Amino acid sequence: MRRRLLRWLAFAAIAVAFPATAAVDEADPGAGLVRDFVTKVTTLRGRFQQSVLDANGVLVDASSGTIEIERPGRFRWATDDPYEQWVIADGVNVWSYDVDLAQVTVKPQADALSNTPALLLGGDSGALEDFTIEASSVDDGITWVRMTPADSESGFRRVVLGFEDGKLARMVFLDSLEQQTVVELSDVEYNLDLDPARFEFTPPDDVDIVGTPAAEETS
Repeated sequence: MRRRLLRWLAFAAIAVAFPATAAVDEADPGAGLVRDFVTKVTTLRGRFQQSVLDANGVLVDASSGTIEIERPGRFRWATDDPYEQWVIADGVNVWSYDVDLAQVTVKPQADALSNTPALLLGGDSGALEDFTIEASSVDDGITWVRMTPADSESGFRRVVLGFEDGKLARMVFLDSLEQQTVVELSDVEYNLDLDPARFEFTPPDDVDIVGTPAAEETS
């Protein structure tokens, strides 16, 4: 655990290590990696280890699980340690299911994900318009790309993506309270055929439901 914490702290330091600079040129390798990820990666599957650090760099939460993405607008973030929780975006709503508490929280997806880093992970190519790429650098084989949301009211001050061997491997999110969320990805696979049922959710009969889901639009 200590070694993992030190690694997370090193990743988190990347989020504040970049010098102030204007937006990078579109030909920058880091910008190209982000652009290719958003426009060419239609599905993603892998595992994650996530830590949350407070403004003083103290670890306040750690979890791990699996991540699955299908563009546009569908993802499944399933925590299996230290507790079981599913967050599923089905393209219309975002469902958060806490298995131990037997509680489901639902929000319309357009509201829940607006101007958040999740747009980069599961949104379409238009998500690039909601972020400005500020800087990129290479450290120990990882290309780090620092981005800021176009909307200053989004609640996030900075997003840093790390690419290793051309694939997304690290993510660091800095919110308006100086809290950092650090995500390390492993076993990442791109553009597989994923089961559509992985992005569907029907609340079990015995759970409490908080919130009102949006209705799917029909043509």
